[in-house]
Amino acid sequence: QVQLVESGGGLVQAGGSLRLSCAISGGTFSGYAMGWFRQAPGKKRERVAGISRSGTNTYAADSVKGRFTISRDNAKNTVYLQMTSLKPEDTAVYYCNADEYIDFGKNHDYWGQGTQVTVSS
Repeated sequence: QVQLVESGGGLVQAGGSLRLSCAISGGTFSGYAMGWFRQAPGKKRERVAGISRSGTNTYAADSVKGRFTISRDNAKNTVYLQMTSLKPEDTAVYYCNADEYIDFGKNHDYWGQGTQVTVSS
């Protein structure tokens, strides 16, 4: 079975930085495209960042572009989200996602438990 475990969340002041980590086990990490999602109370879950299997292509949502950076270390089976210039509106539970390609038109998503990020004003 594939397991994803997020860590690194916590309480920070506005303008501060935080690095989230997501360790995956039980699968072939290099075979998964990875992403970070977040969900705040009363809001829908949104994708904030993504990274390709090789790590050469990345995506960042407009709301976090220039502040958040996603990266991966395939040797450590870990994906990171470096967050800087944090704002109170970044407060949310952050989830790690792994997208497994199976075949044409067939994919399976794995999710972590989530880690809380709270940014105080």
